[in-house]
Amino acid sequence: MKTYLKTAIYGIGATMLFAQCSPQKTTETEETMVEEEAKTPSLTMLWESEASLETVESVLYDPSSGKIYTSNIFGQNPQEKDGNGTISILGMDGSIVEQTWVSGLNAPKGMAIANGNLYVTDIDELVEINLESGEITNKWAVEGAEFLNDVASHNGVVYFTDMNTGKVHSYQNGEISTISEGHDSINGIAVSADGTIYGLDASGLKKWNADGSVEIVNSAVTGGDGLVILGDGNFVASRWQGEIWFASAEDQTKMLDTKAEESNTADIGYNPSEMVVYVPTFFKNKVVAYKLDY
Repeated sequence: MKTYLKTAIYGIGATMLFAQCSPQKTTETEETMVEEEAKTPSLTMLWESEASLETVESVLYDPSSGKIYTSNIFGQNPQEKDGNGTISILGMDGSIVEQTWVSGLNAPKGMAIANGNLYVTDIDELVEINLESGEITNKWAVEGAEFLNDVASHNGVVYFTDMNTGKVHSYQNGEISTISEGHDSINGIAVSADGTIYGLDASGLKKWNADGSVEIVNSAVTGGDGLVILGDGNFVASRWQGEIWFASAEDQTKMLDTKAEESNTADIGYNPSEMVVYVPTFFKNKVVAYKLDY
């Protein structure tokens, strides 16, 4: 994507007008519009972790602690209830601080933080983990769930998607509700500061309006996995197959393509203060960090 900025440059040209008695100076102001081409959004690799995060699916950065959490499926089947799934903790430099912070999950995927807890989807359950102790404090079975995936939170409410059923659910005060249905292969979800919900499905990047209606923001970036809201109408979206896109309502730019290396780009995380995108590589078993520039 290439964006353009218009700036006004004011040049002052002076002309001298002569009268019969005495000279008098006046000025004319000319406004010239100059079109400048802005930079193309890009990603530059900063580091990669050790390749010991077995089938790493999702990355979540916690700005309050500086910790980077990863969900690890352990195995080839993202729907197998084998009890092998874990959560790991990385440092800001990609070092593995705690390989197995939480164990006993099945196939954990999306994560979000709310109310002092980490919430993780696990096939057909929403799992609550205390951030201080790492203890699993609750599990909620979601009726009719088949493939719970990405998670986001806002003002204490947790939102999460079911890719197979096309539903968006919410959790609050011990209750799970279905807030929207009919979204083909919905995965990535994110909530803006004003509470607007955005999601990625087969139709592209979409948003939910206050009246409950849904509109497509960008129809080119379809089938996305992870979603980051940058603000000012800009987003970063990943596709599991190995692509990361910068997107807006007007355009989109592919910033990364790792399909040739067979390195997936699953549910990405983001550090907004340093503009770093954290990419889980799934079967490559590592996280790669990239500096975002746009």
